[in-house]
This record gives sequence, structure tokens and C-alpha cells, in this order.
Amino acid sequence: MQPLRVGVIGAGTVGREVVRAFLERSPRLAPADGRPLVLTGVAEKFTERAIAHGIPAELLTDAPAHLIASGECDVIVETMGGDEPAHTLVAAALGAGLAVVTANKHIVAHHGPELEALARGTDSTLRFEAAVGGGIPLLGPIAQDLAGDRIARVRGILNGTTNYMLTAMARDGRDYADVLREAQAKGYAEADPTADVEGLDAVNKLVILARLAFGVWIPPDAVSNCPGSTSGRPGAPGITGVTAADVAALAAEGRAVRLIATTRLAEDGAIEASVVPTAVPAGSAFGRCDGVLNRVEVDAEPVGRVAFEGPGAGGAAAGAAVLSDLVSIARGLGSTWAGAVRAEASSAGVVVRPVAGECVAAPSGACYPVGD
Repeated sequence: MQPLRVGVIGAGTVGREVVRAFLERSPRLAPADGRPLVLTGVAEKFTERAIAHGIPAELLTDAPAHLIASGECDVIVETMGGDEPAHTLVAAALGAGLAVVTANKHIVAHHGPELEALARGTDSTLRFEAAVGGGIPLLGPIAQDLAGDRIARVRGILNGTTNYMLTAMARDGRDYADVLREAQAKGYAEADPTADVEGLDAVNKLVILARLAFGVWIPPDAVSNCPGSTSGRPGAPGITGVTAADVAALAAEGRAVRLIATTRLAEDGAIEASVVPTAVPAGSAFGRCDGVLNRVEVDAEPVGRVAFEGPGAGGAAAGAAVLSDLVSIARGLGSTWAGAVRAEASSAGVVVRPVAGECVAAPSGACYPVGD
């Protein structure tokens, strides 16, 4: 069979892992039931740094748009992150009929309707397993293996940074600012941690999960990321308002605080979606999910509850998911949404509101939803 020629855009933490796989174990990227995969180019702004990390100079270019337009790639892997120029480059690749694999949860969540329309319009493939759950096989099972079920709710711990911080606060009795500094020192949190600690990273991932579970693209800014409060005003976003006193008081009641992302289908057809600190039983599966682990639970009929847990972040985990998507393309398996109906036109009239339910008051004045 003719090989599929792969171009990688972005040779950072994730991109390097993908390139390394091609350089070190390329025979394993030739599925017996599909086309072989070959690496033909790598676009990276900092080419000297990429060479220092072992990427051959002859593969490198600092012009990603030229790599897309070169005619030498059948598949583009985007691991740049952020909004622009990643969004424009992915849209250009799909518009040209190239298959795309991306680990970029931001562009999938914020530009999903456009990118899906482009992929369907040019009969190209868009896969984004690495955008949610890192190395956990998650999106594929939801889109394919649970396609015959009616999904009622998806919820989970979707951000390893905040889970590490909340675990440390409970274990050591330290405050938010202290554990944030530690997370940054260990490389779990960025110098600007806003996307993680305010829940925005988890919001993007929840939008993608809602697309696969319920067949609609919901706007990220419609997802609530602030808990309630005893004053009636919204609390601080994400985990930024969680205090050591809150964690200790809830622990005394047998509860742990976790940043839980939840989306469910309401009886009136609305989509409920929230990413907020939640008080869960300390001995529950979520309460025992410590450190940088991610965990996602899917409630569906008739199967019941299905759970996924594993490494949700890091170059190796995300790189593994990208490679899985590449092999899926080589096997002709199509886009991540599998055989689901097109969603870009059906999302405009969807009502999105916060998840309702019982809450418990904490010493800071925040009211945390009660989870099971």
C-alpha cells in the first residue's frame, strides 16, 4: 500500500514524543490492516532547539503553512497548542482535504462547529483523542463502543494540575498559594496557571465530551466554572477560591474536594454543564483519585456506568493518543465522532445551563455541589 505521509506541526513536549516514535519504532506504525505511516516533515519555530532534541535537520522547517501546502503530506499532526495560528493551520489543512490529528483541546472546543463542517465538506478526517484525557482511551469508546447506548451523564476529573493541588492541600494542610508554587516548580502548572486553576482547560474538554455524548457543540463560555456561595453571588472560578479551611472542614465530614466537570442531558432537552469544586465522599472513586490522575465516568442506558482512569497529562500520554489516532487513520476509521450525525448545524438552539443539585457550605462562604 502507498504510505501515508505525515507532517508534524509543533515539536514541543507532545510533538517530540510523536517524532521520536517515528524515528525509533516506525515499523510499529505500519498496521497490518492499513497503510504504513512515514514522517515527511516537522514544522517548528525553534529549529535549533528541535535539532538539540534529536530531530534531524533535514526534516525541519520553520514554515508550517508551507508544510501544509507542499503536497508532501497526507496527514497533519498539530501539537502547537493555543488558538492562533493553530486554528488557521488546522482549518487550512482540512480545507485542502488533508487528514488532521490534533491534541489541541482549545481549538476543538472553541472552533468545533467550523472544523467539523470543513472536515465533512472536504471528506477529510479530524481526530482529537489526545485533546481529552491524555493517554486514556476515552473519546473513541464514547463515540463508537457506546454508540448504541443513550448517554445521560458524563462527569470526571479532567485536569491533573488542579487534582494534584487539591490532593496536596488535603494531605498536608497547606493553602492554595503554597501548593500552586509547588505545582509550578514541579512542572505540573504553567507560569500562567489561569487555564488550569480557573477550570478553563477542563471546560474545553467538557465541551468535547458533550459533543460526543449528546451530538451538539455547546459554547465554552456557557459552561459554569464558578461555585455558588452563601452570599448568593458566584464564587471564585475553578479552584482559586478553595481554602485550606474548606478542605479541612469537608475532610472532617468524610468528604474530599475535587474539580469535577459534569455534563448531562436534562428531561427538557437542555444540556447542563459545570466545572466546579465538588465535595465527594473521601472513599469514593473520585475521592481516591489522587495526584495528576484523571477519571471519567459515563452513565448510559442500558450499559449502566462505565469508568475510565489513567494518566491525563504529559508528553508521553498525549503522544500515545496522537499515535493511536494516526494508526486509526491508517486503518481508514474516519473522524473521532465516528458515524455520528453532523453537529455543526444542530447546536445553535441548544439551551445550556449549570448543573443543579444539592450543595454544602464551606468556611470560605463557597457552596460546593455534593457528588457521589
